[in-house]
Amino acid sequence: MTKFILFLPLFFGLTFAAEAQKFGYIDSDYILAQMPEYKEAQAEIDQLSTTWQKEIQQMYQEIEGMYNELQAEEVLLTQEMKDERMKAIKTKEEEVKEYNTQVFGYEGLFFLKKKELVKPVLESVFEATEKVCKAHRLQFMFDKSTDMVMIYTDPKHDYTDYVLEELGYGDENDTIK
Repeated sequence: MTKFILFLPLFFGLTFAAEAQKFGYIDSDYILAQMPEYKEAQAEIDQLSTTWQKEIQQMYQEIEGMYNELQAEEVLLTQEMKDERMKAIKTKEEEVKEYNTQVFGYEGLFFLKKKELVKPVLESVFEATEKVCKAHRLQFMFDKSTDMVMIYTDPKHDYTDYVLEELGYGDENDTIK
């Protein structure tokens, strides 16, 4: 009985503390879709990606041409000449693979360029979200567009419009979706 009396205040204290916490959520994908800066950054990233992909594809076509040329002239070449050409083809393949890794690999040029272009936009969203959290006294803000699964979200906890408003987009009377 005394243990029950000792834990009773602790239980009520935790219950009231849990009720005092406020939370909300935003849809960052929707916010980013409303921002022209993000659309411009994405367009530039897509253009760079396409350019690099075409460049790498062209390099692979050159290698294919080298293989075809070797096959066409194979009967006229000595074993040493064949080996030399195969070595040149293998070297070219390794160069292309290395270049592909430099461009599209982890911490590659594509990753760095994307980070460079998108980071300022994301920082402005985070700053606006932080201001909204402070203004509405929220302790937690979730992002509904991330991998975190939100099975149900009550629209009264959706602060996406407030973040858009803080960023200077949208109208507080607009509704999302």
